[in-house]
Amino acid sequence: MPHTAEPLPDATSDGGDAAERRAASGRNRTIALWAAVKMGLNPESSELYAQAVENFHAERSTEEDVIRKIYGDLIASNIQVRESEVRTKAAEFLAQAREAQKSDSKS
Repeated sequence: MPHTAEPLPDATSDGGDAAERRAASGRNRTIALWAAVKMGLNPESSELYAQAVENFHAERSTEEDVIRKIYGDLIASNIQVRESEVRTKAAEFLAQAREAQKSDSKS
């Protein structure tokens, strides 16, 4: 399925700077917590799920793998969601993570 969202940086891409890797990590954590809420996980399980997604991304080379994992987990949990919604959320959460870093660097 084609999508128009901007490409999302990989946490392990060659030449990627530390700030972009931190933003990708923040995106992964936030999208995992978003998915956990949709799946009805309790707070402890949500935290464990977020950690699992972060570890998953550290072991994989692309954000595409993370998007597919989140989408697959939601579908496996019988959650009605479109892949495009997961992609949109990933882009939104990446933008938020970048903004948070800008704010942190100004303080």
